[in-house]
Amino acid sequence: MQLKNLKTNILGKNSIYYKEIDSTQDEVWRLIESNTAPNGTLVMTDIQTQGKGTHGRIWYTDEENNIAFSFFMKLDCHIKKLEGITIEIAKIIVDIFHTQYGISLEIKEPNDIVWNHKKIGGILTETKVALENVKYLVVGIGINTVKENFNEDIKHLATSIKREFKVEVNREDFIAEFCNRFEKEIIKRMGN
Repeated sequence: MQLKNLKTNILGKNSIYYKEIDSTQDEVWRLIESNTAPNGTLVMTDIQTQGKGTHGRIWYTDEENNIAFSFFMKLDCHIKKLEGITIEIAKIIVDIFHTQYGISLEIKEPNDIVWNHKKIGGILTETKVALENVKYLVVGIGINTVKENFNEDIKHLATSIKREFKVEVNREDFIAEFCNRFEKEIIKRMGN
């Protein structure tokens, strides 16, 4: 699955699609460890059997056509340059929904996208650091765009774009636009 409308130099130029995988985040780390994928590689999937949230929580991706992807960027910058990056990512996501779909979502710091106090999406930001210099940035994003069925433990805490707004989100267009904005607004200022 290639991302159309991609205007990046690096991010998403190499994209890998899985029908089902344990975790896009884990897969990106495996690619880094094996040194088998170019910088900016993006992994997306329909189903995650062990999707990762923050604090070791599970991110449920058990229905097709929701947004679930992770990517990595090779960096060489001081860790302080990444302060607040998760919020910056959240702002890009919220802005895309607002400008392209007329939907006004909110950010629940540090890493949740919410509507009416219910979680619609989440961001997982991880790094590999050596002597306070970031060598790899790995970002995972999950957004419930069409999810209808929520597990008992989260059904009162989570929702989806389709459920709340009756809007169809084009997954590939959304991911491409996110990549364009992320590379232009965040990576550029890091001097990479």
